[in-house]
Amino acid sequence: MKIAIVGTGYVGLVSAACFAELGHEVIGVDIDHEKVTMLRKGKSPIYEPGLEELIRSNLKSGRLSFTTDLIEVLPQVQVLFSAVATPPGEGYKADLRAVFSVAETVAQHIDHDLIFVNKSTVPVGTGKKCEDRIAAILKKRGLRVSVPVVSNPEFLREGMAVTDTMMPDRIVVGINARNQKKQKNQRNQKNVGHEVSDLSSGSSGSSESFASSLIEDLYRPITRVGKPLVFMSRESAEIVKYASNAFLATKISFINMLTPLCEVTGANIRDIARGMGLDNRIGPKFLHAGIGYGGSCFPKDVKALMATAKEYNVPLPIIEATDAVNQHQRQRFIAKVLKSLKKKSHVAVLGLAFKPKTDDMREAPSIDVIEALIKAGHSVTAFDPVAMDRAKPLLPKNVKYSSSPLGAAKGTDAVLVLTEWDAFRGIDLKALKKMMRGKDLFDGRNIYEPEEVREAGLRYNGVGV
Repeated sequence: MKIAIVGTGYVGLVSAACFAELGHEVIGVDIDHEKVTMLRKGKSPIYEPGLEELIRSNLKSGRLSFTTDLIEVLPQVQVLFSAVATPPGEGYKADLRAVFSVAETVAQHIDHDLIFVNKSTVPVGTGKKCEDRIAAILKKRGLRVSVPVVSNPEFLREGMAVTDTMMPDRIVVGINARNQKKQKNQRNQKNVGHEVSDLSSGSSGSSESFASSLIEDLYRPITRVGKPLVFMSRESAEIVKYASNAFLATKISFINMLTPLCEVTGANIRDIARGMGLDNRIGPKFLHAGIGYGGSCFPKDVKALMATAKEYNVPLPIIEATDAVNQHQRQRFIAKVLKSLKKKSHVAVLGLAFKPKTDDMREAPSIDVIEALIKAGHSVTAFDPVAMDRAKPLLPKNVKYSSSPLGAAKGTDAVLVLTEWDAFRGIDLKALKKMMRGKDLFDGRNIYEPEEVREAGLRYNGVGV
């Protein structure tokens, strides 16, 4: 199948490379000429394990190409994915200008039936707005073509994005048939791995039925191995992405909420998380206490969901508390560090990216922590295995950088671990102590055993430990 993916950011680029790997012919479209030039050379503008190898191999096979000209590729494709950015706008509402621009460009230049798929994270109702804009332009052109609008949210973890795309827990697809009838949401056993609704309802639902069939064909290489393809209404699919991220963020904030109680009572948050996580109803994932979540999804999606609920006058008190706890957790850690430091201390910061296996600096705790240290009159030397180039424009100019963790710790009064890179887990703590002038180790991700840190001659400062 020949498809176009508009937007070669994190979601679009991973999707393009993986769809090409699955055998489809994929054209990645982006307005950034410099990025497209880089991609044509097989170089990835983002760090993601396995991604650059996929780009290179599929460029070589001819299944993957890149262009800046959307209009030129429209006549060639059956399915178009919109994977453009939806950054926070006024009041944390998702800025949908890029999404609508893509929809309008398609409507202005399309000359055949096409499936328009929103891959970007968009608030509920966006698909309907895209559909209305496309219909209005097609009517003005006097053109009778079918352009059903589909929602197909992504559920990628940075650092695991290629695996998550090729072997997802589920594939969610939102399609609205005009006269959709209630049907069983499961097909016969011939189609194991599919959970679908019958969206065909005579001629009135023919375009939606065609869309669902084409989407099934598109994802068949994945569903053949038993991964579920779940069809639902477009509105439900639009909410699923926000609801999933908000729930995971809530688990993080819940365990972080307990850390001050642990610190004043002598309890250990790691023991509590393990005791909770062994309950099958709860599970161990996202119960790792630390300095709070960051990145491109959780902070943005939690706030966007709150903004959408406010627009509909629907209170979401648990989600609001999730956001408040996360902000407080970061500030609580900063306050603890500043309180312990002497004037004009020299501090090493290990880890700049918001999580390991990525160079993503969006909403990274390191930004707030380092800015607070510099503002308080301290000096900072930082190290991150992959994110330093992306971090430099975002951090104060007087931050210094090292080529190794031990190099960053040389002559410092304190070391702060802000990202749980594997390289930090196995660091020689005694060697670290020898490099330092002081002995405070602030473990913002709880990756060390307190006794091992103390045996190395360091003073352990964890979160809820």
